[in-house]
Amino acid sequence: MQYPDPRSTSAALYKRAQSVMPGGNSRTTVYQSPYPIYAESGTGCWVRDVDGTERIDFVNNYTSLLHGHADPRVNAAVTSQLARGTCFSFPTELEIQLAELLSSRLASVEALRFTNSGSEAVMMAVKAARAYTNRAKIAKCEGAYHGSYDYVEVSLETPRNLWNRDAPQSIAYSKGTPQGVLDDVIVIPFNDAASAERILLAHAHELAAVLFDPVPNRAGLVQAEPAFVRTLRDITARHGIVLIADEVITFRLGFRGAQHEFGFAADLTTLGKIIGGGFPIGAVGGRRDIMSVFDPTVAKTAAPHGGTFNANPISMVAGLTALEMMTPERFDEFNALGERTRIALREAIARSGFPAQVTGAGSLFRIHMTDREISDYRSSNPAGEEKAGLAFLNRFLLNHGFALTPTGLGALSTPMTERDVDSLATAVEGAMRAWSSSQSSGEARLANPVHR
Repeated sequence: MQYPDPRSTSAALYKRAQSVMPGGNSRTTVYQSPYPIYAESGTGCWVRDVDGTERIDFVNNYTSLLHGHADPRVNAAVTSQLARGTCFSFPTELEIQLAELLSSRLASVEALRFTNSGSEAVMMAVKAARAYTNRAKIAKCEGAYHGSYDYVEVSLETPRNLWNRDAPQSIAYSKGTPQGVLDDVIVIPFNDAASAERILLAHAHELAAVLFDPVPNRAGLVQAEPAFVRTLRDITARHGIVLIADEVITFRLGFRGAQHEFGFAADLTTLGKIIGGGFPIGAVGGRRDIMSVFDPTVAKTAAPHGGTFNANPISMVAGLTALEMMTPERFDEFNALGERTRIALREAIARSGFPAQVTGAGSLFRIHMTDREISDYRSSNPAGEEKAGLAFLNRFLLNHGFALTPTGLGALSTPMTERDVDSLATAVEGAMRAWSSSQSSGEARLANPVHR
């Protein structure tokens, strides 16, 4: 069935959803116009919708599914645990095992605590930094996404009419954000070491933390330059500021995560997505002295931290199983497929003659409908025809058997093969040619979807 089709089951489900949920959903990222496609099942790298159409899934629940859908080893571990209980008002040994595995892979993590999402992990990391330093302000990069917490949402989007200012402004993302929140967030440009240094040094005495993602998706999925990383690490170390590495997505870059790949050690690290094996999870870990703010054995815990489903045994056993399957050798093979994907996409774009490009690292990629140099949020921010091109690309791929995010982000899963990524590249070439043609003719031609 071609998307969109008002007669589809997905369209009917969306109409039902709108009567009981604002906008028809519980998650803004899955919304698309005129209606979202509803999933029925998934196996490996394939997802089947409620109308029977199957697509290769390069979204993988926004990078969280390392092994794709319904991995039999993860399912077996979860099924076994289901018979023993799903959550308790007691800890389990599984919590210790997953914490041991993560701290063994992350050299900068001496102690760790679990949460239920990456957003919660970042929130608790910020609270830990404030409790440890007794300072209130934090700094973050313009355009970088760190979850749904007022402070870290600041300047997730900056209106173009403010781009002419000397430095990025603290801009509210959600309506009603208190001015006090904006006042406590300092915004720096990504990959501009000189500007970052100037801004951070002016506020060093009042900063609790600098929050940083070395490959921020919302800022273009471009890699942090070595000079920028060194600047952040040097300034934070000199001025007693906690450097927080957001590895909720980038922990999938290698066996030891992004910090190992980029050659730095953060004071705190936030994790999520792949460490849950397809189940809700988050974690914050780092230096033992900073993490001690959560210690309930002291007379007055500096940063109390609870959560009904924190470290629940289902998420723990799923994450443990999923990560144990990824040896250093398996990560090397996985990342090699990621590099092949980016090369294949670049070659396909070149053949199409359309001025587009691909960024990314490890098993991640992102397609941009422009050939200008991309280094940060502003240079990667699409406008006008670029937005229209991305929308066309997304719909074209949906109707040719592939799922990417509306922004052009893709993530591999281990069941994928060279054949899968080469097929994607062929479809992308077709999309680029069709988009060029549609711009000339004023028509958008979309072919029928594939059925497996």
